[in-house]
Amino acid sequence: MLEAVLVISIGVIAAIMANLGIAVFNDGLRPIVPENLEGRMSRKELSVTAFAMSFGLVIGFGIPISIAGSILLIHSILLGTDIIGLTFNRGKLSTAAAGVVGGLYGAGIYLGLQAVVKAFEALPLNFVDGFNKVGEPVVVSFMVFPAIAVALQFSVKKGILTFIVSAIARQLIVFSNTEQLIKIGGSEIVLSPEGIALIVGMTFLMAYAMKEKSEDQNLSQLATLFVDRVNRIKKSTWLVMISGALIAASTNLLLMAGDPISLNLLSEGKISEGGIAALAKAVGFVPLIASTAIATGVYGPAGFTLVFGAGILSPNPYVAAILGAIIIFLEIQLLTKMAKFLDRYPGVRSSGENIRTAMTRVLEVALLIGGANAANAIVPGFGFFVIAGFYLLNEIAGRPVVRMAVGPLGAIAVGIVGNILVLLGIYTPPV
Repeated sequence: MLEAVLVISIGVIAAIMANLGIAVFNDGLRPIVPENLEGRMSRKELSVTAFAMSFGLVIGFGIPISIAGSILLIHSILLGTDIIGLTFNRGKLSTAAAGVVGGLYGAGIYLGLQAVVKAFEALPLNFVDGFNKVGEPVVVSFMVFPAIAVALQFSVKKGILTFIVSAIARQLIVFSNTEQLIKIGGSEIVLSPEGIALIVGMTFLMAYAMKEKSEDQNLSQLATLFVDRVNRIKKSTWLVMISGALIAASTNLLLMAGDPISLNLLSEGKISEGGIAALAKAVGFVPLIASTAIATGVYGPAGFTLVFGAGILSPNPYVAAILGAIIIFLEIQLLTKMAKFLDRYPGVRSSGENIRTAMTRVLEVALLIGGANAANAIVPGFGFFVIAGFYLLNEIAGRPVVRMAVGPLGAIAVGIVGNILVLLGIYTPPV
């Protein structure tokens, strides 16, 4: 009951915030919302844009990843509430209607995911176990993204150096865990190899980024230029705090996750590793979210996404909710100081977009490999055939399906076709 209430409440509050132009989850939508708020774009045009930018990610990315890990990926909910909130006109009744529809959508996602998983388990060819392989390469591959971001922003040589040092750090931790070298009070300490590699890579990225300092003596350009928009966010702090509290509590209950990496770790029972991955991802996205929020006056329902890491690492959902609200409050109050920091270190500000690009590329590759492995586990041989053909035909067609979705959707398709073949009596699953 508590889980259902949390998901429904997130749907309500997120749809209302999107409707009022306070917060949207899709980073690409954030710069577009002010165009409508300031009268340069009609509500209908904004609604169509939101649908075009978010619907494919909900169907092709959020829901398949959620099914694979049996944990809701937050994209499934918040991208949908972006569409719902921006479709309704602003006004007391229409805003309330957006909240109601957002709540119904949250309930549908929560109940629908459970129904889909149960339906899959009841099929003659149960492909849930095979489908779980979709996320296996994601966790290991994710540690590569800081090196890719360094290569994109600074140089390939620096990217290679970051990659090599991260890889060495990972293997040293693997060796240390195997040989039980790290102990405290006689108790063995097991560290996450991927988590350490990620921290090392992020350290390189931030070190390179902070070497670039602004020569301009006026270090408050970003803060002063958009002061009205920052103040607009601050006026709605309490709404975003509620959203942050709900999301942190839901994450603590392992009901949802903020990204595929932490989701897969949580689904495997690796709670501390999931928390570290969630925090590392959040730190990497701070420059992007902060700069777009300052420039547009539109925040995110999960803020800088630090609430996910706080939720995972909290002892219970009540503490998680309190921490989530406090974190959002501090984030919004620090926006002006953050703007000055980003002015002083333009390299850090620029790193936001490169981090996003690097993460996207890593996930595209990891989910394609995971989808291929899952499809082949469901129907050996045929699975690889379908994923390879789906990927290449999608590329030739101009990518109507986003690359990240090809692997998960292809694996689902193989599972459905496999069941049809079993029912027709022309395929016998291996024992």
